[in-house]
Amino acid sequence: MSAQKNGHRNGKVRVAVVGVGNCASSLVQGVHYYRDASPKESVPGLMHVDLGGYHIRDIEFVAAFDIDKNKVGLDLSEAIFAKPNNTVKFADVPRAGVKVQRGMTHDGIGKYLSEVVQKAPGETSDVVGILKKTKADVMVSYLPVGSEEATKWYVEQALTAGVGFVNCIPVFIAREPYWQKRFLDKNLPIIGDDIKSQVGATIIHRVLTRLFRDRG
Repeated sequence: MSAQKNGHRNGKVRVAVVGVGNCASSLVQGVHYYRDASPKESVPGLMHVDLGGYHIRDIEFVAAFDIDKNKVGLDLSEAIFAKPNNTVKFADVPRAGVKVQRGMTHDGIGKYLSEVVQKAPGETSDVVGILKKTKADVMVSYLPVGSEEATKWYVEQALTAGVGFVNCIPVFIAREPYWQKRFLDKNLPIIGDDIKSQVGATIIHRVLTRLFRDRG
């Protein structure tokens, strides 16, 4: 990753968010909420306050993309609370100075999501150009589950712009040798696939599976 603690960009990790839904809302709120957390203390809800020399407050949001007309054009601090988002509000996020840009749809809106989300008018923004202009280090994708083609499209944008990619949904990207090689060739990080909430279905399933194995 281009962001390095020793001098580069003041030790910040510059993040572009794809999909400003409930998960992104929790991430943005969490970064603000835990900005003064002590690395020397155990903090509920956090595995690491400091990771590789980076504190939570070192995460800086510099770009955001969505296709919902209720969010496109808003400041990120406002878009994370725009309908249909309904996650718990646990932090008052100050104005970010980051306008949510019109993203690419592809297969990002499924049958049920199309009933609650109306696409914003206009063309897809120049994602690569925005990533370069904002000097993003990494793209974090919170696209809806099942957005396989949309995910691959954004991965290509990340590669072209020279930024890392964190795939937060269960679409096979980081585990695929094809994508691994392409990111390795560009010396870029790729992380995924999928993420686990604190006590969501994925982690519960994993713990139960281990329990069944351990108990014979």
